[in-house]
Amino acid sequence: VCAVVGSCASGYDKETNLIGDIIYTNTEIQDKGDEGKLQYFWETFPVGIGRNGQEPGTSDTKTTYMFTYMDAESKRPSLSTLMDDYWDLLPEYQSEISDPETDLNFLRVLYAYFPTYRDSPLKPKWSRVLAVGDASGIQSPLSFGGFGALTRHLDRISTAVSEALENDCLHKDDLAEINAYTPNLSAAWMFQKAMSVRIGQNVNPKFVNRLLATNFEIMNDNMGIRTIKPFLQDVVRIDGLLGSLARTFVADPTFTPQIIAHVGIPTLVDWLGHIFMMVLYTLLHGGVSPLLEPIVDRMENPRDKFQMRRRMEAWKFGSGGDYILPGDEVT
Repeated sequence: VCAVVGSCASGYDKETNLIGDIIYTNTEIQDKGDEGKLQYFWETFPVGIGRNGQEPGTSDTKTTYMFTYMDAESKRPSLSTLMDDYWDLLPEYQSEISDPETDLNFLRVLYAYFPTYRDSPLKPKWSRVLAVGDASGIQSPLSFGGFGALTRHLDRISTAVSEALENDCLHKDDLAEINAYTPNLSAAWMFQKAMSVRIGQNVNPKFVNRLLATNFEIMNDNMGIRTIKPFLQDVVRIDGLLGSLARTFVADPTFTPQIIAHVGIPTLVDWLGHIFMMVLYTLLHGGVSPLLEPIVDRMENPRDKFQMRRRMEAWKFGSGGDYILPGDEVT
């Protein structure tokens, strides 16, 4: 799960309320005793900028979230404990305030657990019933952004649902093809695993910060916008992933064994299987789908046509082939 607490409030410095943070850390791993160890992350968005021509630097309102990745063990801290930490740590993150209670005017407060599933996307249990959004499990285990994931897949899902209704492909096996296995989504589990700490696990308090610093420096400074932008928008592609992993090993070779020890050999082996499938899906999308499309269009059996179209979509989205890289925009 991803546990999130946060608030939307006014009273911040207008002049510095210009941009947001997607993922930011300013503390080491927190030891919560019997409740385990947690790495806190921050996310921030200015509010009101761009509306009715309001320029950056004119709004004192922003939304701040503090979140952490953890398993669903019953020993884990409650949301109220995380909220207490949020109030204590917020002045360290937003240095223009010293006491949230007196310095800010709170408009709303948020606290929630966002679950995700190792075997995502979830398969339909019944015929004629299709889960969408968060319920389908197509959201990333990193961002837990169900709405963002749905918008990315909206055209694909709406087309598939239309075809399913037109051709009576409403059995649960047919509907399972709409949200089929996508290896890049499954591979993202490894990243979440690396940024969380199991109950009773001993880890260097600086581990997650070192992991993020090394990888983001490589993706942003060494590899550029075509690597880091898809990653930040929850699209994992094999070209960017393998390139960043290779450069990470070269930049910090002694850290790689520590990462393997942290996530565990079984998790690594499982992840390598998804990486292999990402390579396969990339090849199938780039080399096989263009050849199959005219053949599939001429198929007479509507169910066979429906299933083959869904499988080609799985190759496309499962390899990140749906993402238009910066510089490749269609005009």
